[in-house]
Amino acid sequence: MLTKEQVITWLTLCHEVLEENKTWLTQLDTAIGDADHGNNMNRGFKKVYAQLDAIKDKDIGAIFKATAMTLISTVGGASGPLYGTFFLQAGNKLAGKEELTDNDVAIMLRAGLDGVVMRGKAQAGDKTMVDVLIPVTESVEQDINAGTPLAEALAKAVEVAEQGVKDTIPLVAKKGRASYLGERSRGHQDPGATSSRLIIEALFNASR
Repeated sequence: MLTKEQVITWLTLCHEVLEENKTWLTQLDTAIGDADHGNNMNRGFKKVYAQLDAIKDKDIGAIFKATAMTLISTVGGASGPLYGTFFLQAGNKLAGKEELTDNDVAIMLRAGLDGVVMRGKAQAGDKTMVDVLIPVTESVEQDINAGTPLAEALAKAVEVAEQGVKDTIPLVAKKGRASYLGERSRGHQDPGATSSRLIIEALFNASR
């Protein structure tokens, strides 16, 4: 079970970890992107954090939708629409929920992933955030279906996410600004996959 308080904690931890890692994320993006991913993500989740007091009494679906609108309106580049769509689609699936069952968390991740794929048209191996979100979602779904406790499933998801990030390093980017580099994008860690890993780790920490 994930309580509404834990959901608020998750979004708070997202703000904290993205602020802490903004310079690193921007350095990663400098190599293959617009050199703004860390600053953009930090700005967006700082705005999300600032509104949490005002929305904390709403249901979880509404909290995610408010988060989505904030990210879409404040995060520059592709990240705002992509992360915004993740939370928007998750919010649509969880409308009216005051707490999330383990299965709800799996549904949340699947809805978010499907939204990102729909918006960005990326596939596994394109060197994007979906190279983390796909294996994480599949791992959590399999573990929850097998009866694994949520915290344990999410602990494994963090490991899966970390591997997903490492797996982007040898890939050639097929989407976004990095795709303009062609073969020169090989050998660099994808910043979007990295921020996705940080967000999944924040979810695990909130669930404990």
